[in-house]
Amino acid sequence: MAISQELYPSQDDLLYEEELLRNPFSLKLWWRYLIARAESPFKKRFIIYERALKALPGSYKLWYAYLRERLELVRNLPITHSQYETLVNTFERALVTMHKMPRIWIMYLQTLTEQKLVTKTRRTFDRALCALPVTQHDRIWEPYLVFVSQKGIPIETSLRVYRRYLKYDPTHIEDFIEFLINSSLWQEAAERLAAVLNDDKFYSIKGKTKHRLWLELCDLLTKHATEVSGLNVDAIIRGGIRKFTDEVGRLWTSLADYYIRRNLHEKARDIFEEGMTTVVTVRDFSVIFDSYAHFEEIVLAHKMETADLSDDEEDKENGVAEDGNEEEEDLRLDINLSVAELEKKMLDGFWLHDDKDIDLRLARLDHLMDRRPVLANSVLLRQNPHNVEQWHRRVKLYEGNPTKQILTYTEAVRTIDPMKAVGKPHTLWVAFAKLYENHNDIVNARVIFDKAVQVNYKTVDNLASLWCEWAEMELRHKNFKGALELMRRATAEPSVEVKRRVAADGNAPVQMKLHKCLRIWAFYVDLEESLGKLESTRAVYERILDLKIATPQIIINYASLLEEHKYFEDAFKVYQKGTKIFKYPHVKDIWVTYLSRFVKRYGKKELERARELFEEAVQAAPADAKKPLYLQYAKLEEDYGLSKRAMKVYDEATKAVPNHEKLGMYEIYIARATEIFGVPKTRDIYQQAIDSGLPDKDVKTMCLKFAELEKSLGEIDRARGVYTFASQFSDPRSDVDFWNKWHEFEVQHGNEDTFREMLRIKRSVSASYSQTHFILPEYMMQKDQRLNMDEAKDKLKQAGVPEDEMAALERQLAPVANDTTTKDSSRIGFVSAGAIQQTDGGIKVTANPEDIELPEENDSEDDERVEIQIAQKEVPDAVFGELANKRKEAEKDEGGDADTKDDGSRLGALERIKRLKRGA
Repeated sequence: MAISQELYPSQDDLLYEEELLRNPFSLKLWWRYLIARAESPFKKRFIIYERALKALPGSYKLWYAYLRERLELVRNLPITHSQYETLVNTFERALVTMHKMPRIWIMYLQTLTEQKLVTKTRRTFDRALCALPVTQHDRIWEPYLVFVSQKGIPIETSLRVYRRYLKYDPTHIEDFIEFLINSSLWQEAAERLAAVLNDDKFYSIKGKTKHRLWLELCDLLTKHATEVSGLNVDAIIRGGIRKFTDEVGRLWTSLADYYIRRNLHEKARDIFEEGMTTVVTVRDFSVIFDSYAHFEEIVLAHKMETADLSDDEEDKENGVAEDGNEEEEDLRLDINLSVAELEKKMLDGFWLHDDKDIDLRLARLDHLMDRRPVLANSVLLRQNPHNVEQWHRRVKLYEGNPTKQILTYTEAVRTIDPMKAVGKPHTLWVAFAKLYENHNDIVNARVIFDKAVQVNYKTVDNLASLWCEWAEMELRHKNFKGALELMRRATAEPSVEVKRRVAADGNAPVQMKLHKCLRIWAFYVDLEESLGKLESTRAVYERILDLKIATPQIIINYASLLEEHKYFEDAFKVYQKGTKIFKYPHVKDIWVTYLSRFVKRYGKKELERARELFEEAVQAAPADAKKPLYLQYAKLEEDYGLSKRAMKVYDEATKAVPNHEKLGMYEIYIARATEIFGVPKTRDIYQQAIDSGLPDKDVKTMCLKFAELEKSLGEIDRARGVYTFASQFSDPRSDVDFWNKWHEFEVQHGNEDTFREMLRIKRSVSASYSQTHFILPEYMMQKDQRLNMDEAKDKLKQAGVPEDEMAALERQLAPVANDTTTKDSSRIGFVSAGAIQQTDGGIKVTANPEDIELPEENDSEDDERVEIQIAQKEVPDAVFGELANKRKEAEKDEGGDADTKDDGSRLGALERIKRLKRGA
């Protein structure tokens, strides 16, 4: 065959050819030649590659480049093309020298895998593993496993390859198990998975936990129960249930499912029942119960579907016999019947083999649904058998079945440890006894209570509640003596021998503390008051006081009992004893009741004794509790004593009560003084209240009331003085009501001068409130400067500087400080109240925008002076007494002159200002 002219070296190739002739074993020359002919046809490059490899058969670079180009050439060709065979031959020739290069092997193996040459590919993989060192086998095994996992590869081939691979790397057992599951090889998959779980040193490279592997094994065993043999499935799953506490319900359902698939339905039911009675979480219980109910529903539905078909078949098989007198044949002699047919015919009609058990299955399903609340309650009790509330709920589930309730109560009181109980364990005993009581079995109810009071409870209150419930049961059945006897038993103090024995043991039961329980004593004393005599009741009260467990209410009840029986002095002694036992605030009710009852009893007869009691109560009370006592004391003096002493009590009360109650106390004081001694007496009280150190807000309130009083009495100047005094507590920017009242007062009763004075005071008060925001920072700055100079002198002295040098430095610093102080002092107390106006002399003057422009005064006598007449209000005659009559006589004598006076003198200030503007 003629060789194409293109394949011969061209004129441009002569340079490379000459060099190669001189040095044919130079890889660099061959590589430059190939690069230069990169655009040439592959046939020409093929000849160059072959020549180069013939000269350099051990060059990995040349073989790799040559094979890559060969692979690129066949990329888009079908696998049956002849070029694939040439490529395989090329790989074989390369591996003669490149058999230690894993990359060449991988390229070859991938090419064979694409060609679907199973046997050749498998053998080539084996050759690669034999040729390469073990450290590079992992690069070959990866494509090898991909190859054997493809469809079409015989299962036995894949199994053998995977088993060989596990000898190389056992950690990839999970991949093998996954392959077995995908290949439906359930037996070996289960065995391998069980072996993994039995290996304590196994570590999952996929991050699976032991629990997850257990679940996978359970699913595998249950879903393929008939395909897997040789494994004890029951033991395996039960081992997982004991070992893992999470999702135990799923493991139980898996075990039941295993028996269902093996057609062992009764065994499956036993598993469901066992699971529901052993799980400790509601979640697991719900999983098992739902699976159990679903199983019963499916079986029942299947039975109902097949019931009609079985009836028809039986009718056909058991056709009506033509001769009713034929003798029955012995089935055991019929050798033509198979074992299954013989069993079916022999068991036909037997009640245990009856397929028509739909009613039985319906009843079983209903019974299961009815048991759900009880089973769920059992789960909660398994979580905590000492939960009292759950036991009560369990008893309610058996409502209407006394036998079950009694058994439940018995189990509850045996199971619960009172020291670990959640809730009140004594309530179970009480409910247990009430169950017998409701069924009129009082004897057994007493037996239950008698056993209950012997139990060692966590708190004394639980035991006391039992005794009280027992006594109440006796009362309900009219056994009053028995109830009192029970209370005497309960409150009896243990003997010395019992105390000694308990002290030796070290753990004192609550029964040793019962005789000091206030609850049972309170119940006992109520019974004695209702059923016993006065002497026995008093003895119980005295015993309570001796044990030092009395409360203020016990004291009050005891005293009230004595008062009801006319033992007043004994009652007052009890009150007195109560005031000695308790302190404030507990003794407050005792004092109030004691004083009120004493006053009600004796009134004026024992006035001095009552005063002593009130003085004692007031001295013992804290400041915040003295007000009601003082009011009660003053009421006593008003009703039975002297008014002056009442005023003295009120005066002491105003000094004793806390500051926030002084205003209210003064108001009561003033009201009572007005009613008893008249209005003028209250002036001193107002003055005292203002000077007593009340809070500023209360002082202002008291001043306003004082001013109203003076105004009502006609003392205008005194009222104005009160307003002036109160103005220092009222900021015009926030307290507008005060200044409005003063403004109205001046409009009604003042003149121009007083109105101006009010405005001046208002401006000065406003300025004083504003100065506080400026004076404080400047004062602090001056103080800081002085502190800085003192600190500097101390540091200089510590550094050893002589006194003369220190004095010179101080003189240098002194002018600066003095200048600063002078400038600052000129600003202290100065607040700009408005715009700054420039006068002719260049002096800054403060202009107040709140000034009211009023007519300027004229010194000339010819000009008329504007006068504002103050509107007068008549003062009641009762204030002046006899002076009122003299005033009326004087007005009659001057009647003629009064008519001639200018009417304008009676005008108010605002009216005169209006007339003045109209005249202008």
